[in-house]
Amino acid sequence: MRFGRSAASASDSAPTPSPDRSLRRRAQFGWRARIVAALALPLAVAVAVPAVAAATPVASSPMHQTPPGGRQVLMVPSEMGAIKVQVQWARHGGNAALLLLDGLRARDDLNAWSFETNAQQMFGNDNVTLVMPVGGQSSWYADWESPSNTNGQKFTYKWETFLTQELPNFLANYGVAHSNWAVAGLSMSGPAALRLAAFHRDQFKYAASFSGPLNWNAPGMREAIRVMMLDAGRFNADSMAAPWSPQWLRSDPMVFAPQLRGLPMFISAGTGLPDNTDYVGSPVGVFNTVNAMALEFIAMISTHMFQARLESIGIPATYDFPLTGTHKWFNWQMELGKARPGILAALHA
Repeated sequence: MRFGRSAASASDSAPTPSPDRSLRRRAQFGWRARIVAALALPLAVAVAVPAVAAATPVASSPMHQTPPGGRQVLMVPSEMGAIKVQVQWARHGGNAALLLLDGLRARDDLNAWSFETNAQQMFGNDNVTLVMPVGGQSSWYADWESPSNTNGQKFTYKWETFLTQELPNFLANYGVAHSNWAVAGLSMSGPAALRLAAFHRDQFKYAASFSGPLNWNAPGMREAIRVMMLDAGRFNADSMAAPWSPQWLRSDPMVFAPQLRGLPMFISAGTGLPDNTDYVGSPVGVFNTVNAMALEFIAMISTHMFQARLESIGIPATYDFPLTGTHKWFNWQMELGKARPGILAALHA
């Protein structure tokens, strides 16, 4: 109450202070105000900061831009740069994933499974997310030793790292489990699918190879792979792996076959004989069909050799060898349909 009386008497009876005294009092009051403010500011901040932190929303997983069963394009960070990945989310929000790998002439705009086949419709009502990475021409989906020096490539392919580390870690934010994947590939990506599953058993529960060259050390096979890679983008096979190096041997299914023990697999190849789905109505059609016949015949021979290798070490797999079939997407679509029940069973999807 003393402060109240002093305040009341100040206006009624207190003598008027001199100008010098008023200046001194205002100066003293100013310094006192500054001291009080300096002492009060840290306390105010200490009180205010927790309130602000409490109001800050907790970071959450990325949102699907489409509902379950919908399709979306993601740009996934990687050591190679941002990689485009087409996805079709599991119909019922499940955590399983099917990785569909492209062929030797993989394009940079779309994964061919999405437009050459009905894979998306085939799995449209299943509780599994389709994962279709874009790009990787002539890569064999491997980690290369260096950039290709025959076409001016500016970076080193690191596809195995992407598919087994960067991509699954990214998709885990969307509810895709790191440990519940299947992988399927055709031609170039047939041996790649088996290799990824063999060396990353914690990720892959199933693998399928359609028309893949599965015996890399057969006579003339390295030279054939070299020619194919030069034809598809002028890539140098030696930049991927030096001849008969540990890296080359690691990519050969005949060598890593023992690591596939216990893995459900679907392995197929046609005979190379054309049927009524092959177009031979023009010189170009005849040329393409003859090439497809030769490639499929090579795939068939190496696939039978791989079957013999697995059987010699007591590893079972499901095989399919149609009496006809050349090296083309229609046949791989049919084989994917045959593998589908096994894929869904392995993933519990």
